[in-house]
Amino acid sequence: MSRGVTNTLPQRVIAYVDGFNLYYGLKDKGWRRYYWLNIPLLAQNILKPGQELIATKYFTARVSSPPEKQKRQSTFLEALETLTGIEMFYGHYQLNPRRCHKCGYEDQEPKEKMTDVNIAVELLRDAYDDKYDVALLISADSDLVPPSKAVTELFPHKRIVAAFPPNRYSFALDEVAHASFHIGRGIIARSLLLEEIVKTDGAILRRPDSWR
Repeated sequence: MSRGVTNTLPQRVIAYVDGFNLYYGLKDKGWRRYYWLNIPLLAQNILKPGQELIATKYFTARVSSPPEKQKRQSTFLEALETLTGIEMFYGHYQLNPRRCHKCGYEDQEPKEKMTDVNIAVELLRDAYDDKYDVALLISADSDLVPPSKAVTELFPHKRIVAAFPPNRYSFALDEVAHASFHIGRGIIARSLLLEEIVKTDGAILRRPDSWR
C-alpha cells in the first residue's frame, strides 16, 4: 500500500531527468558553465523538507558527431556513471530527411528518439511497484502528459511535480502536474560536479574547457 503524502514518514521522491531538455534549456540561456552538472545533486537540491531522494533516473542518447561534441558528452556521461544513486537510460538518434525549401539542398537531420517513451515506462513501472510518493519530472516535454495523467488517475495518492529547465515551459504539463516551477540559476550553480573526477581505474575526467 502506498504510504501517501500525509504520512509522517519522509515522502519518497524519484527524479526523472530529460537530459536533452535540460541541456538545451541551459544552452538557450547561454549557461555553458553549468553543463558540467551533478544530476543527482541537482535533484537533491530541489527537494523540500520532509522529502527523501530514492533514485535519480537520467534519460539521454549518445551523439555521434561532430567528434568534439561526442567527446565532451562521453566525458560528462562517464562522470555521471561514477556517482551513486543514478541510473542511466539511453535512447538513440534517427536520421530524418531534410530539404531546404529555398535552395532545394537535401541532407539528413539527426533526431533524438525514445527519451519520452523511456521516461513514461519508468514513471509507470515505478508507480505500480510503489517506489515513490512524488515523481519529480525535470523536463518540459508535453509528451510526458499522458503518462503523468495515468499515474494521477491510477494512483491518486502519488504526486507529479514538474521542474522546468531554464528557458523551458509546457502549459500542458503544468496543467496535469500537482505542482510546477522553474529551476533557478542558484540551484543549478550549487549542483556542479567536481572539476576533476577520478575513476576506479585511475583515469581522470576533467570538465571540458569550453564548459567553463
